[in-house]
Amino acid sequence: MSLSLEPQNPIPSPMSSSSRWLTVVALIVAGASATFFIASKRRPQRWPDPVRTATAMGDSTCLSCHTDKASYEGTAHHLTTRFPTRASIVGSFKTGENELHTPNAALHFRMTADSNGFYETAITGTGKDTTTRTERIAYVAGSGRKGQSFLYWAGDQLYQLPVSYWMSIGKWINSPGPAYIDGKANFDRAVAPRCLECHATYMEQIPDLRLVNRYKPGTATLGITCERCHGAGQEHVNNERSVLHAMKQVAIVNPARLSRARKMEACGQCHGGLGQPKVPSFSYVAGQRLDDYLRLADNTDEATVDVHGNQVALLSRSKCFRNSQMTCITCHNVHAPQRDVKVLSGKCMDCHQEQSCGLFKTQGHAIAGKCVDCHMPLQQSNLIVSAIEGKQEQALVRTHWIKVYQDSLRRGKPGS
Repeated sequence: MSLSLEPQNPIPSPMSSSSRWLTVVALIVAGASATFFIASKRRPQRWPDPVRTATAMGDSTCLSCHTDKASYEGTAHHLTTRFPTRASIVGSFKTGENELHTPNAALHFRMTADSNGFYETAITGTGKDTTTRTERIAYVAGSGRKGQSFLYWAGDQLYQLPVSYWMSIGKWINSPGPAYIDGKANFDRAVAPRCLECHATYMEQIPDLRLVNRYKPGTATLGITCERCHGAGQEHVNNERSVLHAMKQVAIVNPARLSRARKMEACGQCHGGLGQPKVPSFSYVAGQRLDDYLRLADNTDEATVDVHGNQVALLSRSKCFRNSQMTCITCHNVHAPQRDVKVLSGKCMDCHQEQSCGLFKTQGHAIAGKCVDCHMPLQQSNLIVSAIEGKQEQALVRTHWIKVYQDSLRRGKPGS
């Protein structure tokens, strides 16, 4: 018998240390390359759908990942329509503070509340001939910064109530617009979809050739939610929660990445004027061509451009806008409340210097923080006009036509 000198199970030679490191590095590079390749392909193949009740995820879902945007819940956009509560209604329901008297001695209004809700009542007549009409407030329209109006249901039809509240005077007042004549009680102003489109995220309309204000009450998504500007989030959320999310479509719109024109149109849908819808309301999604959905009025006539609702048209006339690539979000952080005009004035310093101001020679650094008050003064709106006690009240709205206002220079102080 002969004995073999070779082992029956030969052991491979150990890999050298340098070879192992090269293998590890190669794997890391390959993994990084694959990750970069997948990430580079993560672009939406199509825009997300418009938000609908069935596909709306809600702000709480968005904020569960985007916690840095939680301040959005305090913005005027988010609070522009709400359900009525003691906190959401700024007007007082206390006796002595809850009435609106009119020049008509036979008509006054009273605002009341009980455990079932909040109400507006028109009291007509005197003595034994007094009659009343009471409607329950369904929705509060307006964040409360300037004022609020109120909506009510009559079956499946949505109407505006005749009494609103203005912060500037701290009183109940006739609702704005020619439909509300001081001394008359008008409960018949229909709320059209185009109005809701700028004050809510969605409400399903019931098609009707005669009535524009028929809706399914349970379909309201109030306020301007995250999805109103980013598109329906259901597909995006499902994709991001998937274990294969890196290979799935983003399926959401990030307005900050849009072209300048599309950014302006995203804001212009509501800040470009009332306009004439070309398709059913709530069809537009940021990033699409607005002109395919909405025909805005010709804003070349200065007299027809109001400081309320026409901010885009006014801004586009500004030299600052024409000579730069600025957009609305250059100055506005839409995810946070912005109240301090001094802070907003600081945005001007990104392009301008105090020394270039005509008032610097006489006032020096005292003009700091006053850019907005001087060059974007509050002006009376010709659209938001209400009557109270026989007088007209016009809302003051900050103009977005940035320019030198001679009144401010003559007074040597910020515009009023």
